[in-house]
Amino acid sequence: MKAQKNFRALAGLAGIALALSAQVAKAEDAAPAAPKEFTVTGSVSVLSDYRLRGVSQTDRGKTLQAGVTVTHKSGFYGSIFSSNLAGWGTFGGPNLEFDLIGGYAKAVGPVTIDAGLTWYMYPDGAAKTDFAEPYVKVSGAVGPVSYLAGVAYAPKQKALGNYSNTSYSYGQAYDNLYLWGDTSYVIPSTKLKLKGHLGYSKGNPGLGPNGTSVAPTGSYFDWQVGGEYPVGPFTFGVSWVDTDITAAKSAYLQPNFSVQNGRLKGASIAGSTALFSATVSF
Repeated sequence: MKAQKNFRALAGLAGIALALSAQVAKAEDAAPAAPKEFTVTGSVSVLSDYRLRGVSQTDRGKTLQAGVTVTHKSGFYGSIFSSNLAGWGTFGGPNLEFDLIGGYAKAVGPVTIDAGLTWYMYPDGAAKTDFAEPYVKVSGAVGPVSYLAGVAYAPKQKALGNYSNTSYSYGQAYDNLYLWGDTSYVIPSTKLKLKGHLGYSKGNPGLGPNGTSVAPTGSYFDWQVGGEYPVGPFTFGVSWVDTDITAAKSAYLQPNFSVQNGRLKGASIAGSTALFSATVSF
């Protein structure tokens, strides 16, 4: 009898242990997965024009762009971006732009602070083309509205040098400042995202050493308004882009500052236009 009682007690304890084990296993299964050490994301886009701060880098022609970002769970990340070029944005070679980007992003309360550096590269291009530009961005959301404010400052470099047919231009190194803000809003019960952008450039008032400048006319505003809509793996976008660079302001930059070929030959590369895009992300 005593043996039977001991057996029943042991069986009861074993049952309790099994029940507790099942509950622990269930809790572990429900727990969120640990963050990955590294995350890789990327995208490929086709656009009707490549506008860098409102100014066409593809002679107001189509462009194919791609980018990949590797992010560590600590917040450090590295990216590479590439695009074809034409007209104002070319420096010889294969007419390509490669941007190497590295930085660190961290959430601080309701906002995310992101600081890093972009190295603009033009492979096999003319001398004095590449330049470095540190940046700081702050982003967050207020209800359904997302926002981002950024500042990018490129210190004095020969690639941003002051070259033009003016008395104050003798090839001296120059710096460049860019301030910008972005906002977006997803219309409730839809996938349509409305977007807006406003930027301000201040830098070299003449042409750079290769016939272009990051800040044409010295200082100017650029803006863009539009929207995008996802369809399966694709995101389609349409927007209106423009600057306040007038024909009078850019007269001393000609003929570089006009479309060089095609049906728009002679038109400003900073004039208003509709911009269409299709992007697939992974």
